[in-house]
Amino acid sequence: MLHYGADMAARFTYSRWDGTQQVPDLDADAVMEQLTDDLLQHGDVGAALRRMLNSGLEMPDGSRVAGLEEIRERLRQRRSELEAAGDPDGGLNEVAAELADIIDEERLGIDNDLRSARASGDERREATASAAAAERHAHLDLLPDDPAGQISSLSNYDFTSADAQRRFDELTERLREQMLQDMVDRVTEAAEATTPEDVARMTEMLAALNEMIERRDRGEDPGFEEFMDRYGDMFPESPSTLDELLEQIARRMAAAEAMYNSMSPQQQAQMQQLAERFGADPALQQQMDRLSGALRQQFGSMNWDASYDMHGDPLSSAEGIGVMAEMGRLDELEQMLSGVVSPADLAEIDPDQVRNSLGPDAADALEALSRLTDELVQAGLVERTEGRLELTPRGLRAIGSSALRELFSSLREDQTGQHETYRVGTGHERTFDTKPYEYGDPFQLDLQRTIRNAIGRAGPGTPVSLSPEDFEVERNEHLTRASTVLMVDLSMSMPMRGNFLPAKKVAMALHTLITTRYPHDFIGLVGFSETARTITAAQLPEVSWDYVYGTNMHHGFTLARRMLANQQGTKQIIMITDGEPTAHITPSGGVHFDYPPSPATIEATLKEVVRCTREDIRINTFVLDATASLAAFVEKMVELNGGRAFYTSNDELGGYVLVDFVERRRRLGRLSRTG
Repeated sequence: MLHYGADMAARFTYSRWDGTQQVPDLDADAVMEQLTDDLLQHGDVGAALRRMLNSGLEMPDGSRVAGLEEIRERLRQRRSELEAAGDPDGGLNEVAAELADIIDEERLGIDNDLRSARASGDERREATASAAAAERHAHLDLLPDDPAGQISSLSNYDFTSADAQRRFDELTERLREQMLQDMVDRVTEAAEATTPEDVARMTEMLAALNEMIERRDRGEDPGFEEFMDRYGDMFPESPSTLDELLEQIARRMAAAEAMYNSMSPQQQAQMQQLAERFGADPALQQQMDRLSGALRQQFGSMNWDASYDMHGDPLSSAEGIGVMAEMGRLDELEQMLSGVVSPADLAEIDPDQVRNSLGPDAADALEALSRLTDELVQAGLVERTEGRLELTPRGLRAIGSSALRELFSSLREDQTGQHETYRVGTGHERTFDTKPYEYGDPFQLDLQRTIRNAIGRAGPGTPVSLSPEDFEVERNEHLTRASTVLMVDLSMSMPMRGNFLPAKKVAMALHTLITTRYPHDFIGLVGFSETARTITAAQLPEVSWDYVYGTNMHHGFTLARRMLANQQGTKQIIMITDGEPTAHITPSGGVHFDYPPSPATIEATLKEVVRCTREDIRINTFVLDATASLAAFVEKMVELNGGRAFYTSNDELGGYVLVDFVERRRRLGRLSRTG
């Protein structure tokens, strides 16, 4: 027999939440970094948080916060464990086994009585005993198969065996007590109803409880404190309010109903017959029915009408109610989780309920997930605007920085190693490096390194004596200015080939690199598909591909050229694309599309390339998934413009673009110093 209270609960160590348990600390910047790809792919903060809510997240310390999908899977596993906890037959199998043993004992008594009569030598006694034995065996042979039917038939049977009669009487008395106790167990596990006094007190308690409910419904003081003073010993969970008490009782009653519903039709019929035969005191039954009706009305969402596919060893009534009560809590939790669409919704879920059903890790995970939005808002990374979440300027910078770190960290050493050193002059842009002071250098002293040099020369102690040979000054790069427009292909082929996210990540990273490392430079953004459009930094995370046909490089070059017209310094266009030019703007202002590219589109695009060349704008093209015809077109652009072409894949795109930009920017700095 499975002991639910011990074996089933041993899986977890439970405790009521008191504010001291450890809940994972969320790092808003780490959360934002994990949201970067989703935000760049879809551009919706709320949707990205919902997906993180479902999938979970990694913590800075390497631990993991489970998402709703994993928690729902734990819930399903826990339900499977409970379904295998046993068969809620209410002890029918044990009753059937004991009845079979009693019947066997009666048959043995009949046979012993017949043998004794035959041994007596009294023919009349033997004849009487033989007839009686045949009649009794026939009665036993015709007993129904079910325990309830057997008990009913044996109640009027004249037993031969005194031991069998005694055991049958004891069994029926236990059943009467058990049926009464099962009814009491629907309300509390702390009360017994084995004596008339117990039944009277239980009936009195139920009547007082029903009266309290009616007083509350009339708006009167229900008298809960007085009730608990009289009957609090029946409720070891020590409820503090009437509603809390009623919820506890409702859970037990609903669990008892679910246990009955989970029995087979044959088991249900047996239990019904036993209940009718060994029914409770009518006054107790009346108060019980009255309470059940009130609680069904107040707590209708509980699992009153549920049934479960239970299997395993037989469960007693008390064990079955315990299992069904937990199944009901799992049902409620699953229903609440299915309605979660944002982290804030998790605040409606009781952490104690999760902790008791799924363990402390699941409760801590939900608590952490519920804080996702608030943590990002408090950190200034997102803000609530007209009912939706949007990135703040700080959030935009965080995404760009995350993309930049990822792309630089993924570069191979042979891509970055050759670009580490270059000549340094004087000017206004710090390089965050130092050098020994030489005559003529700006006296921008690095105090920390200077003092370190003095201590290394003269040893520790105060005061520190400085000498000119200790001086170390900051290196500076000559102030130069470059103007860049990044053109990103937004046509449908980009996401279809897996190129959109890498291209958008490059755009965010390059924008961050220029605005933070080269704040005097200009960076513009242009997206192009059937037509082209300028994009602001604030719009960039929300930019998505266009569900239209066409790759209008002609329009993109036109907008980029106009953006660069009023800029100073060296000018360049960086274009990322995976397709040939298949659209252009006609003289009338319309859009012409054709695939394969028409000669008119090729001609219009190359004319715009020539205009860029005349205005000293270099076009550097990063080509993804190049076809022969696309490569031929790009080479023609290189020939006309003098820019360069890079043929790469989406996983190496970021490295190519960033390394090339940094190297070109450094060359520009060297030229300005030697010029």
